[in-house]
Amino acid sequence: MLDFSTLQTSTDHPTAMSILLTVLFTFALSALIVLTYDLTTKAINRPLQFLQSMMLISIVAATVMQAIGDSLARGLGMLGALAIIRFRTTIKDPRNMAFMFAALATGIACGGNGYTIAIIGTVAFCLIAIVLRFSPFAANNILNGTLKVSIPSNNESRQALDKVMKQHCASYEMKEYKFSTRKREVIHQEAIEGVQEAIKDVFKDEITDLVYSVRIKKNSLGWELTDAIKALEFTRSVRISFNQPIEIL
Repeated sequence: MLDFSTLQTSTDHPTAMSILLTVLFTFALSALIVLTYDLTTKAINRPLQFLQSMMLISIVAATVMQAIGDSLARGLGMLGALAIIRFRTTIKDPRNMAFMFAALATGIACGGNGYTIAIIGTVAFCLIAIVLRFSPFAANNILNGTLKVSIPSNNESRQALDKVMKQHCASYEMKEYKFSTRKREVIHQEAIEGVQEAIKDVFKDEITDLVYSVRIKKNSLGWELTDAIKALEFTRSVRISFNQPIEIL
């Protein structure tokens, strides 16, 4: 097993050279994790604080492991000290959490002189992340979102909308609907005794506001769905929002 135990007198009292090499080794492996994250993430705005945190927390974990060494008393004391700290930062994306844990694991492995474990684990993690980036599990292949449509309250309109949804969605389900009455003004020209006059008719429409959870078909950005709904002559309004960033190739 590859380790630097020959550079230190004991695990409880590591030499300055072994500490420095451990920090540099941890920094190199955490930098590889950060580069992999930057390569495989689809977000346009890169969270720079998160990228820096992955590298820093890896070095902190290695330092803590070296400070504890093989001492049970130090481990319990460190556990009590860390229990005082309350981490309130919320990581919304589970994928970001996986990369944060990978950086922590790298630091722990390096701090415990498990350099072979750190190298193999980090390289395997990065390769799998790259493979998943170009696999069918990539987030950009199928988009999930919320569709809001306003149509007249009649069976013909709902049936025509369902037909369009089945054609362009992999799956969909209704989350909410609301009925309302709206006034619609139609202005047209009529010839009355040889004079063109504008005649305004006011209609009251019974409108249904529908909210759907939709899953767009593979390799589609949703333009086809919204265009098809807008092409229906009775559509009053249509809006779609996605749960993840859209990557336009």
